Amino acid sequence: MALKEYGSYDAVGLADLVRKKEVTPRELLDEAIARTEKLDPQINAVVVKHYDYAERQIDKGLPEGPFAGVPFLLKDLDLLEGTRTTFGASLYKDEVADHSSTLALRCLNAGLTIFGKTSSPEFGLMPTTEPRLHGPTRNPWNLAHSAGGSSGGAAAAVAARILPVAHASDGGGSIRIPASACGVFGLKPTRARNPVGPDRGQGWAGLSCGHVVSISVRDSAAMLDALCGPEPTSPYHAPAPERPFVEEVRRDPGRLRIAFTAKSPYGEAIDAEISAAVHDTASLLEKLGHHVEERAPVLPLDPAEVMATIVGANTALSVRLAEKRFGRPMTAEDFEILTLVMAHNAQSTSATDYVAAELGAFRMSRALAEFFASCDVFLSPTLCTPPLRLGELNSMAQDLSHIGPTLRRYMPGTSMFNMSGQPAMSVPLAWNSAGLPLGMMFAARFGDEATLLRLAAQLEQERPWSAKLPPICT
Repeated sequence: MALKEYGSYDAVGLADLVRKKEVTPRELLDEAIARTEKLDPQINAVVVKHYDYAERQIDKGLPEGPFAGVPFLLKDLDLLEGTRTTFGASLYKDEVADHSSTLALRCLNAGLTIFGKTSSPEFGLMPTTEPRLHGPTRNPWNLAHSAGGSSGGAAAAVAARILPVAHASDGGGSIRIPASACGVFGLKPTRARNPVGPDRGQGWAGLSCGHVVSISVRDSAAMLDALCGPEPTSPYHAPAPERPFVEEVRRDPGRLRIAFTAKSPYGEAIDAEISAAVHDTASLLEKLGHHVEERAPVLPLDPAEVMATIVGANTALSVRLAEKRFGRPMTAEDFEILTLVMAHNAQSTSATDYVAAELGAFRMSRALAEFFASCDVFLSPTLCTPPLRLGELNSMAQDLSHIGPTLRRYMPGTSMFNMSGQPAMSVPLAWNSAGLPLGMMFAARFGDEATLLRLAAQLEQERPWSAKLPPICT
């Protein structure tokens, strides 16, 4: 194999080359490292580099997993024993994990060689990746724009073809937002499909889950097979799949009932090019034989209020634990202003408020379940504006009043599916006149990743997005 061809392979393809002994894991790792050293200075996506860890994996001998020898990056919120995990926070810039997450262990068992970690905003709190500790991650399609968040480093690295698949997580859109911004595929699985332990039974009251962003649909499906399933600390688990997910991408989706909207869930107008892209996607779906109609669920409450209470309480706990560990109050030297303000605001809420927020999430689940009784898939824009310019969201500003209105305008439709626990994906089906990617979001019923993967594979055949490369790759 000529390693200059590396960027044209997905992870399943690279693993197949390793199995056929056409390339070695060390050659693939060396290529991934070389690409990191060449491209990352432009995008700032790989903020923790532990190449020696991956080299030791190979020297020790890799397990015969489905991705044996494929280079991989974890998000800088996940633990890998003996490596640095900063959570995007200045306080933890030198933190070394003393154990691994269950998800990281499953990645190791799959044979992935983990050579570093990708940037995240502090504690994953923002839909842009601009932490004070590491600086901004830049969008490979336009370096003045955000790569999205909170898995912005992962999406930027995959879009730049440093590697074909990377770990990501999603608590309010954090897989789908950067997938849309960077023009890659991002599936948020059903709640409790993938593990979040051993330190937690659920993330952000069940809002958050982990998976990947990828070049191809089949990579996402194969990774889901490698990662999914309950663990001893799981308080509940997702319905068992009917067959391996990687088989679903080879199956015909059939004629689906697809509802769609080109509006914000708040009823507000969105960017004109994004609206046109949604209508174009709806026309494509109709051409493919699906039944398509324009309608949207009526939300029983404002998702932002539920998110603020649940995420705020979890942020307050993170700050409290830091204060207990270090024996002093946390200041702006330790955490960004946004983190401290969220933690402070959470002190004015009560346990009753938290239970009310959880009940609000249940009401959202119920409303969406009723909506999906009459359709198989719901299509909407992942983002309602193009990728933000760097600096539009500033988590270190003394005045944070710009954040709420910006979030409402930018990503109003992603968090409802974190609240309901349904699978949802961003598919890179359009680019605007400025050359920036525009992801289309599709959601399905709880537990039904299979339908989404079949549909995504069909769309991938129609519009092979992996053939489009961002400017820094050319």
